[in-house]
Parts: sequence; structure tokens; C-alpha cells
Amino acid sequence: MTDATAFRDPAAFCALRDAIRRRTAAIGRPLRLIEFCGGHTHAILRYGIRDALAPDVELLSGPGCPVCVTSDADIDAAIALARLPGVILATFGDMVRVPGTHASLQEARATGADVRIVYSALDAVALARRHPAREVVLLGIGFETTAPTVAAALEIARTEGLANFSVFSLHKRTPPALRAILETGAVHWDGVLGPGHVAAVTGWRAWEFLPTAYGLPCAIAGFEPLDILHAIAELVAAAADGRPRVVNAYRRGVTAAGNRVAQALLARAFASVPTDWRGLGEVAASGLALRPAYATYDARRRFALPTGTAARASAEDGCRCGAVLRGAIVPPECPHFGHPCTPAHPLGPCMVSSEGACAAYYRYGSTMPR
Repeated sequence: MTDATAFRDPAAFCALRDAIRRRTAAIGRPLRLIEFCGGHTHAILRYGIRDALAPDVELLSGPGCPVCVTSDADIDAAIALARLPGVILATFGDMVRVPGTHASLQEARATGADVRIVYSALDAVALARRHPAREVVLLGIGFETTAPTVAAALEIARTEGLANFSVFSLHKRTPPALRAILETGAVHWDGVLGPGHVAAVTGWRAWEFLPTAYGLPCAIAGFEPLDILHAIAELVAAAADGRPRVVNAYRRGVTAAGNRVAQALLARAFASVPTDWRGLGEVAASGLALRPAYATYDARRRFALPTGTAARASAEDGCRCGAVLRGAIVPPECPHFGHPCTPAHPLGPCMVSSEGACAAYYRYGSTMPR
């Protein structure tokens, strides 16, 4: 099947849902599964999958939204960059409204900072070409899916000798974050719905640590309703037979080895370093910093940006974005969900980003308690 409508067939959806329910009933208890991709969060709620499987399967959201997991300290640093004389800060749209300690990039722009929304890393390179007298800094946000495009932009900038272009890399690697959550011992899951887009780059073998080190099955999923249900069915089967494994349920998009070209771009431009995640703290080897070969294009070095963490007062006022990102709660359990925290007045990034779990729950109206 290549037509996307085939993956939305109502009869097939109901048949697969019923099969999952029967298999879960045989296990004798509800299963708790976590997804690790903002696209999955939205698809699960948009197509009613969470409600369709309740109470037999409980679906939680993890730290799969790159905007949401960006720390306050990093947002503050981006705002400081944008306010420097002669700097144009190029960013993807979701980041503009995310609050830092005292302000957002949108508020900084309203007070004079030159913040511009771009739709790709190459747009930022084009900005640097058009404004040779200005410093153009690309705010590098994203996981393994986005980072290769930034690596390609760096190679183009170096080839062209664009001395006024640099990258403030906040890119992150996903497997270390999942390891960090599991190492706390504070979560109890029965399986992981693996991120299809990330796995297209990393390959599904990058997730074999889940069954081997933690005894957790993982099913790599696509983004159509039947893709997701098929992956969930594989997780239920693994739980039923007691054999944790990685199953590639998205074969039309993911291979065992992944995208070797994208991996090579990442390896040439970036090195793994510790970095802060909202809700998780510092996670070893989860950040992507520019390698010495690209030091001249590293905004952290060019502008001597401070390092460290910042605590935002509102984060202590009841906003539970961090707990949502850890898979500890679902958004309606936050006391601010829906009032006063809405997409029009977000208190945290989980309600801002198009991939945020809170935004998905608000948009699609799922307020079911766990």
C-alpha cells in the first residue's frame, strides 16, 4: 500500500483495535506505552487512538518535542544573542513564543531584537548572503532529523567562505534521553513506540538497547492511524509472549542501518556532548556541539556565550511541562492546563510547540484522566 488513505481505513482500524483489546485482555492488566515523537502525540490524539484503546492501553508522551525540551538557560542565551548589535537571529517558528526566564524571542523582537523566522537551515545561509555586514546566527533546534540539514548548511557556508554565518547548536540526540529517564527507575512502561522520522536517520538498530539493557520492547512506528496501531499491536504481542525486541513497523520509511548520508553529515559536523533537557536536567552525550573543524562557525565560541542553567519562576508555579516530558503525567493533570495555559497564552513550551503534548491535547480535546 502506497496511498496514505489505505492507512486510514476505518474497517481495518476497528479490526486492529479489537485485536489489541483481545490480546491485552489475555494479559490481564492494562499496558502502559510511551511514544517518543511529537508527531506521534498529535496523530494519536487526532485520530482518537488514545481513547479507542483506553482503558486497555495507556499511551503516554515522552520528550519527543525538540522545542519543548530546550532549557530556559538556552532560550535566555538565544535571546541574549538576538539582542547583540548587528546580529540577526534566524529561528524556526515554534521557538519564537517559548518563554525563557524573563522573556521569549517574540518579546525580544518586539523590543528591537532582529529575530527572523526561517523554514530551513538553507534559508539562514541565504540570509547571510543577503546581509554580509550582519552576523546571521541560526538557532539550531531539533533531533537527528533536523541536525543533518544544519550540518549541510555548515558545509555550504564553509565552502562559500560565509564569514558572517554561525550556528548556535541546541541539537539533541534522542536515545540518551530515553536512557536517562529509564535510569531514574521512576517510570514503569511496558513498551516504547519508536520515533519513525528519527529512526529513518539512525536506523532501527539504534534502539536495540531498550530490550537488551532494559527489557523493554520497542516498535518503530509511522504516522498514519494503521501505522501506529500496528506498532502498538507489536508491543502488546511482545508483552504477551515475554520476549522484548525491536520491531520495525514502519518498513516503508525505516531500515536497520538508517540514512548513511545523513549520519556522515552529522559525524563530520558534530560531536556528542552533555546538554540540558527540560524536565530531565543534564544528559550525558545527548547534545550535538560543532566540531573544532567548524569552530569559526560556532556561535558559542564566536560570541563567548555563558554556560549554565537557569530556573524560571513560573516553572515552579505549577507548570508541569517537565513531568509531561518525562512521561510521568498527561497534560490534563497539570493544574494550569486549559486555564490559564492555552495556545494563546502558553505558560510553558509544551503548549507552544506544534509538536507539544499539551498543544495536542488542547487542540484535539482529549481530557481523559489516566
